[in-house]
Amino acid sequence: MHVVVAGPDELARAGADALEGALLARRDPVLGLATGSSPVPVYDELVRRHREGGLSFAGARAFLLDEYVGLPAEHPERYRNVIDRELVSHVDLDPARVHAPDGLARDLDAAAARYEQQIAAAGGVDVQILGIGTDGHIAFNEPGSPFDSRTRVGELTEQTRRDNARFFGGDVEAVPRRCLTQGLATIMSARRIVLLARGRAKAEAVRHMVEGPVSTAWPATVLQGHPDVTVLLDEEAASLLRRGDVVPLETAGR
Repeated sequence: MHVVVAGPDELARAGADALEGALLARRDPVLGLATGSSPVPVYDELVRRHREGGLSFAGARAFLLDEYVGLPAEHPERYRNVIDRELVSHVDLDPARVHAPDGLARDLDAAAARYEQQIAAAGGVDVQILGIGTDGHIAFNEPGSPFDSRTRVGELTEQTRRDNARFFGGDVEAVPRRCLTQGLATIMSARRIVLLARGRAKAEAVRHMVEGPVSTAWPATVLQGHPDVTVLLDEEAASLLRRGDVVPLETAGR
């Protein structure tokens, strides 16, 4: 696990470098996209590279990590709409090649199984972008999620709902209680993982993820067993770490 601490511009560039590398290495790369606030600067940097440098997403396919259950199709916080707003509508990535779990499916278990099959049929994810929750969740794999879990229906904890209320006008009751999420084993199948965390609120989860024992109590600790993980942190998110694990930014992708 490579742990990098840098300023916001450097972190955005490092995250964008990982996705650009996948876009340039293959004619048909598979990108794993996260929503939430942490990846937004990465997407802004990718949009800039597309507009100013001609970086193309035309051959790519993308899979989202998760989706709320029950939000109307037009709801602005439905994650498919969020990723369209933040990235897809600004680049040449075909919206038909951007996939998300179907949070409006009548049979949610069947929708989860179908999504897992779609990822496998695409050949798996080349680069997966992740954030981390204050309780150590990745995607919507809340504490206690099995390490061998695959895409499934999940229940959001009250802590996650409180954390996400900022996207719903501060109203925690407006945050859905259920989700469809890629499982931890699904995420671990990605060939490369890049996790971004910003802010003091993420520091405890980051400390457990990097330096703590591997435990389902902190789901992100599963990443310690992945062969190619880069963790991009600002100073506040890294504030509880011993710095022996930190590598220079220029070596993070090696």
